[in-house]
Amino acid sequence: MEMILTRKVKHDAYTLGELSIDDVKLCDTLEPTWRDIRRGGKGRKVKGRTAIPEGRYPVVITFSERFQKWLPLLLHVPKFTGVRIHAGNRPEDTEGCILVGENLVEGMVLNSATWVHRVKKRIVEAKERGEGVWITIK
Repeated sequence: MEMILTRKVKHDAYTLGELSIDDVKLCDTLEPTWRDIRRGGKGRKVKGRTAIPEGRYPVVITFSERFQKWLPLLLHVPKFTGVRIHAGNRPEDTEGCILVGENLVEGMVLNSATWVHRVKKRIVEAKERGEGVWITIK
């Protein structure tokens, strides 16, 4: 299964995007501020306030000690650890993770818990079919 997160708005305080699965839009996303931290990029990582670098990452579901529930985890993200897809509404609800929901209010996503459940369900179904699960962030 291939998930694509396309960043649409790179605001000073947050980053909004769209998450699609197998070329079908599923929901909106909210991340911290995007900074170009790749080698040669002009930005720098600010702990807890930087969106992850663009790239393609494997996704698994593991138990999160922080959230006390099973959540999607992105693997091998350069300069980041513990990057999850989880519920939240505002930029301050993420320290580099991807929040999913509906962008109905400027700078926010709503109905996030519902969308986390839906994304997680799709990932579990793909894993049960024996498929690898990837997310490409662009």
